[in-house]
Amino acid sequence: MAKVREGLIPTVLETAVASTGIALRNNRNMKPMLTGSIIGFGLAHVVLGTIDLVEHR
Repeated sequence: MAKVREGLIPTVLETAVASTGIALRNNRNMKPMLTGSIIGFGLAHVVLGTIDLVEHR
């Protein structure tokens, strides 16, 4: 079984969430506050996952 570093999975998953939020910005049916929240949520978790990656070397 491959060893996965702590923080890698949340970083990758939340990068996908942030990318989805960025892609949804151009959707006129979505409210800007909702897409901004999705982007912010994703970016916050990317930062937290990156901190875990750096701390647990």
